[in-house]
Amino acid sequence: MTEFTAGDRVFGIVNGADAEYGIAPVNELVKMPDGLSFEDAATIRAGAETAWKALFTEGELEAGQTVLIHAAAGGVGQFAVQLAKWKGAHVIGTASTSNIDFVKSLGADQVIDYTTTAFEDVVKEVDLVVDSVGGDTENRSWAVLKKGGILVSLTQPPSQEIAQKHGITAKFNTKFPTKANLQTIAQLIADGTIKAEIDSIFPLSQTNKAHEKSEAKHGRGRILLRINSF
Repeated sequence: MTEFTAGDRVFGIVNGADAEYGIAPVNELVKMPDGLSFEDAATIRAGAETAWKALFTEGELEAGQTVLIHAAAGGVGQFAVQLAKWKGAHVIGTASTSNIDFVKSLGADQVIDYTTTAFEDVVKEVDLVVDSVGGDTENRSWAVLKKGGILVSLTQPPSQEIAQKHGITAKFNTKFPTKANLQTIAQLIADGTIKAEIDSIFPLSQTNKAHEKSEAKHGRGRILLRINSF
């Protein structure tokens, strides 16, 4: 017996990728609330879910704290900005010139154009950094955290030696959101409290084009594949 019945609308993770059919363990599925479209539901796993993990499961973000979100216009960043504001945090995001207004529209309190301004010159004493860029961006992020702060990397395991030197905690993929967390996210989207920005939707036959667009890393929001019409 499960909580699902035939015909229920669900979202989750299936075994395999880019396929018309798949098999999913029942514990990887979440029932979709009324008002949530399949397109929006598809943005949750590896998008909103990752943002929730970085902010709350790993980042332990609380109301009144300050968070710096890199790539704030991206598929994860867009959700991180909105979820952090929903939590009551002060939100700073980095984005390219063309995405400044978009990130502001998501609710960010401050948006830094990384093409013209070094974020470490204008940001200091933050409680949490969410980094989905890595490399030089991560290296420059250590100094903007306050003692006892947290850096969550979504690209690679961060250096524990450097973290210790700065007196902060560095994390990478050690915990994941619960099914209850996913249900909360789904309801927030269904209610319109947060929105899912979809960059583009490709038919399954154009999977290669979807991957090319994703690998270019200049999209705004999520890139989806459509199996068929619902």
